[in-house]
Amino acid sequence: MEKLIYVLWKEPGATADDFREELVSRCSVQLEKCGVRRLAFSVADSDVTFARPSVITRLPTPMAGIASFWLDTHLDRAAAEAVLADTCSRIAGYLVLESVPIVNTKHPTPRGSRTPGVNTIGFLEKPERLSTAEWLELWQGQHTRVAIETQCTFLYIQNAVVRALTPDAPPWVAIVEEGFPHEALTDQKTFYAAGDSDAVLERNRGRMIESCRKFIEFDRLESHVFSQYVMSD
Repeated sequence: MEKLIYVLWKEPGATADDFREELVSRCSVQLEKCGVRRLAFSVADSDVTFARPSVITRLPTPMAGIASFWLDTHLDRAAAEAVLADTCSRIAGYLVLESVPIVNTKHPTPRGSRTPGVNTIGFLEKPERLSTAEWLELWQGQHTRVAIETQCTFLYIQNAVVRALTPDAPPWVAIVEEGFPHEALTDQKTFYAAGDSDAVLERNRGRMIESCRKFIEFDRLESHVFSQYVMSD
């Protein structure tokens, strides 16, 4: 089996919540008829409006969400792509390798229900100064532990991009999903798992920023906040 991720842009006239309902209600059924498994949507709906100040983007048109799922082979993706394209103004697809350093065991939810908290997703480009091997070692070999130790995440999924599947897909090399409690987006001590300690906040934030600087090009970083809907596991 292979994992595919599609970045989604909604039609200009659709509201964020209408777009979410279209994905969760109609597209999910059609995608499963196409043979997809472990389907999940992350959508920039009204439940994450409060977190818009946290979004980092250079895209001329904001992305509306992502769809992720598994197929026996990405060669059989045409039908699933057609379902998404019928709903979206644009899609960008990627074949990825998934690693899950933190499995969500705290907030299991029924099919189609919203996962508590927020799903922050980062889209990374590789700095030209690093080889692919160096970049992967800094990201997965070193940064993974730092991220786990300095943040309050209950979900952590690393998707290393194998290749783009659609024309004109942005040149991202990684798509990183992290689940946070709602309050983490408005309270730095919660975000950095600092309790009530200013000292722990400064230490954890400093470790995180120092580690990120080693492998992230911040002027090319995309970071978005979504609601997550897991349709099948």
